[in-house]
Amino acid sequence: MKKSPIKSIKPLQLPWETQDPFIFCSYHFDEYPGGNENMGPNASLEGRSLGQDFASKDGWNMYHGTNVPGFPAHPHSGFETVTIVTKGVVDHSDSLGGKGRFGNGDVQWLTSGKGVQHAEMFPLINEDKNPFEIFQIWLNLPKESKKVNPYYKMLWREDIPKIKSKDENGNVTEIDLIAGNLDGVEALSPNPDSWAADSENNVQIWTIKLQPNAKFFIEGANDDITRTLYFYQGNTIKVGDTGVNAKQLIHLNSDEDIHLENSLETAYLFFLQGKPINELLVQHGPFVANSQTEIQDIMHEYRSTQFGGWPWDEADVVHPRDKGRFSLQGNGKEEIR
Repeated sequence: MKKSPIKSIKPLQLPWETQDPFIFCSYHFDEYPGGNENMGPNASLEGRSLGQDFASKDGWNMYHGTNVPGFPAHPHSGFETVTIVTKGVVDHSDSLGGKGRFGNGDVQWLTSGKGVQHAEMFPLINEDKNPFEIFQIWLNLPKESKKVNPYYKMLWREDIPKIKSKDENGNVTEIDLIAGNLDGVEALSPNPDSWAADSENNVQIWTIKLQPNAKFFIEGANDDITRTLYFYQGNTIKVGDTGVNAKQLIHLNSDEDIHLENSLETAYLFFLQGKPINELLVQHGPFVANSQTEIQDIMHEYRSTQFGGWPWDEADVVHPRDKGRFSLQGNGKEEIR
């Protein structure tokens, strides 16, 4: 008897549940108002828990920001962040002297390795509305790579492969290929020490947009990988013979072919796949290691060195409003888009 492509279906709850080699996946959509002269919200902040605002009051959050929404300087160690910004912009700064602005389809891939501080602020550069949509994935590093030097690179939207697939009725499925390969197309290279850098680890990160009534096929792979499909916006889809409502995650049997069929409303999905690292994982907030002793060592290192210190005057660095998309590495190498 043929096995179902579905292993389990669960409601989507923040943060989104992940499987090894992924540690964490968060999704945020904020309908920010116009920006004021400081690129904060041109609206009252009364009634918000500034510094810890996640209540989605009026459809948006300040997160850990107090003037501009976002996440001021904070540390990471032992894993990678992959930050996909589909709407709005992010201002990046880090303890290595790096900074940048990216968004509206750009992706940042950051290897924290032995330890880095960074800030991610969301400046409201438009005087009218500032819709903002972001995915952030934490991808684990194997033990051999947990102490590499921190490093980040940009995957600019102009360079990210975009695949359009038509079904027999001409209905289109659009894929942004952040990592992996599809139909003979290779994604941009991830960071060199990433688990995703070895093709044998079969890491795939896709955003998927299904037009109404579109059908899409994902071929089965070997059964030593994990696959998760996040149906975060739309009405209903069919996965094989099973109807699935929006706001659900689907853990998939990776050795089975996956036939997707959409209903009458455009559907948006997110797809994660990879070979498990299969190592003991110990996490303490933003620190990830292979043992409790290693966690204690990381915490001691951070208290002692602040991972190199913070070279900027503010913890919530925001670039000038008219600054375009750019990336400046701590070594002085700059890209401008």
